[in-house]
Amino acid sequence: MTISTIISELEKFAPLYLQEDYDNSGLIIGDNSTICNGILLALDTTEEVVLEAIEKKCNLIIAHHPIVFKGIKKLTEKNGVNRAIILAIKNDIAVYACHTNLDNVIDGVNGKIADKLGLTNRSILSPKANMLHKLAVYVPVEFEEKVEQALFSAGAGHVGNYSECSFISDGIGSFKPEENSNPATGQIGIRTKGHEKKIEVIYPSWLQHQIIRSLKLAHPYEEVAYEITSLHNIFQQVGAGIIGELIIDSTESDFLNSIKNIFNTSVIKHTSFSGKMIKKVAICGGSGSFLLSQAIAQGADIFITSDVKYHEFFEADNQIILADLGHFESEQFTIDLFADFLRQNFPNFAILKTGVNTNPVRYFI
Repeated sequence: MTISTIISELEKFAPLYLQEDYDNSGLIIGDNSTICNGILLALDTTEEVVLEAIEKKCNLIIAHHPIVFKGIKKLTEKNGVNRAIILAIKNDIAVYACHTNLDNVIDGVNGKIADKLGLTNRSILSPKANMLHKLAVYVPVEFEEKVEQALFSAGAGHVGNYSECSFISDGIGSFKPEENSNPATGQIGIRTKGHEKKIEVIYPSWLQHQIIRSLKLAHPYEEVAYEITSLHNIFQQVGAGIIGELIIDSTESDFLNSIKNIFNTSVIKHTSFSGKMIKKVAICGGSGSFLLSQAIAQGADIFITSDVKYHEFFEADNQIILADLGHFESEQFTIDLFADFLRQNFPNFAILKTGVNTNPVRYFI
């Protein structure tokens, strides 16, 4: 099995199209046509993680954070990042990052945190707009079902928790085959009219290539008449953070204690308690303070994230508890997320989780 086969499955789950503009997700080191001997999963690709991959004979590292994030002008062994890159290249180890694209899917990084906290009634805290397109295509009546099913199979027609959604209307189409055409019906030089159906479906932007390819394969016409419209609709399945509810309301202190136990941390920075019970919980793994206003607007009792700056704590303004869990601590279960997904799709393949603690932060207690 090649590295590209593994990457292809991973990108169906977390498409690269969903990464933020500043990000550097994807294959960073290596050749995706290489046969994969084993996969090592990590949050960060450090020098120690690369050495572990060498020891365990894994020639693919899949990490959440990109090893190359900023531009590198010189590749010397002056720092840990450069040494890790050089070590990976010398030992033919490919390095792949699945970062903000994994943050932006509902079952990604934040979905895993929500699982750990037992949140129900989940939704994206800040869903993205301009991620959907609408396809309208005109087909002969007898090909309606074939074309519609081809579109559904390619990924079109999903609206929230519903699949195979479409709108079909009747009409009369006309065309005149010109010289050198090869019409499925009608004659060259003669204008023809026929009973047609107009099929309309919605799809995520990143699926457009495969949807159009499937459409053309299923459609009987030599020249397929179709229209694509960009939509400004909010895409509820894609975006930053998650908001959900606890099954049983909790006191503030009990809830923070449970977070400490679940995430195996000895300290959580937070704003003052309000004395209210915790029911509605907003979360964002990694640096998520930019979502504080959305968490307040949606009535969350607490917002759990990390990398909160001093002055940002004031912005909670006694309307919500703002809790800083720590960057590594909030995203540590991403490794389990990778493992669960890959083992489900490649059950007979060597998939290992790193034994290296890559958290650069230590707490003196």
